Amino acid sequence: MRASRILKLLMMLQTHERVTARTLAGACETSIRTVYRDIDALSAIGVPVYSEQGVQGGYRLLRGYDTRLNGLSAKEAETLFLTGLTGPAQKMGLQATLADAQLKLKAALPENMRLETDRLQSRFLLDAPNWFFDDEQVTYLPDLMTAVLEQQCIVMQYQSWKAEVNRQTQPLGIVLKGGQWYLLAKVDTDVRTYRVSRIESLTLLDETFERPKDFNLAAFWQDSLRRMEAIQFPIIADVRLTALGVKIMQHVCSSYVVKQATIEPMDDSGWHRAKLPVGESVHGCAELLRFGAELEVIGPPELRKEMEELVSSLAVLYQRNASQD
Repeated sequence: MRASRILKLLMMLQTHERVTARTLAGACETSIRTVYRDIDALSAIGVPVYSEQGVQGGYRLLRGYDTRLNGLSAKEAETLFLTGLTGPAQKMGLQATLADAQLKLKAALPENMRLETDRLQSRFLLDAPNWFFDDEQVTYLPDLMTAVLEQQCIVMQYQSWKAEVNRQTQPLGIVLKGGQWYLLAKVDTDVRTYRVSRIESLTLLDETFERPKDFNLAAFWQDSLRRMEAIQFPIIADVRLTALGVKIMQHVCSSYVVKQATIEPMDDSGWHRAKLPVGESVHGCAELLRFGAELEVIGPPELRKEMEELVSSLAVLYQRNASQD
């Protein structure tokens, strides 16, 4: 414990020109008297640390005393300090660990690179969650992390969109996507995806499991995304778009729809014929209604009929309310 504390104290001294005993005590979560003893211990092993008196006083290292991360370029160091992982690390119970790691990294950098990382951190912020969504409550994320690393089986009570289920699984990995956390876990012979915020309760079992040697988390996730997108947009809508409709497509449709869409050149009437993947029934209609009058559904016939019925009901609703006013 003391060795870890003294190492952290040394890192603090290397990353600051001058540090007070009170600041060191706060960072190391110890008393000022203990800091004095630790400073003496550093001096005893040859670390050139000395004190300066007065209002601007404190402890500092002899200029030029430093360690290095051999082979680390300035750009690589900058990238490490732009990871934007503070929020996710806090949810995983690793905020203190991340802070210590960044402190050690900064202490090992040459002074010019250290100043550059400070400048970057003061000018750039990576905010991963989506706009207008509340931060997810992921109570069991630290326990899930333990289960994934230790290959422990878990029993969880999970609220799916259909029903609440109790399930024993083998957790294989955790993914953060668009501010939302997902658990990838093996159930029988299948690997399934679960939203961490929908876990109602969780128990870590003493039972462990063998992680499949051929399981690649990144590859499985990308394949899973492609499958989910195909399931989410199973219908190909035949539509007509105005020039404005084509322009606003990237703003009202998902990136998957935009990439899969095929758009023909403008015809003599000023419209573009296009094919777009959409969701089923009311979900597909809701997506297409975002275009307003800049899009007309040609087919399939069932989708056009659903759009007609929905638009007619909206017209009746607004006409009735207008007459009441």
